[in-house]
Amino acid sequence: MQKIKKFFIEMKMELFKVSWPARDEISGSTLVVLTASIITAIFIGLIDLIFANIVKGIIR
Repeated sequence: MQKIKKFFIEMKMELFKVSWPARDEISGSTLVVLTASIITAIFIGLIDLIFANIVKGIIR
């Protein structure tokens, strides 16, 4: 039990040493990730649509 208590105390001390990003940095990063995800989803959707039409054309 003593080791577990020591672990959590040391973990708490380490968390105070962490350099947390500012709110502006988090907002900017979130915007970049969302934009990249949307662009990737649109690209994959278009490629899927193209290949689906090619396969339909071959099957008919």
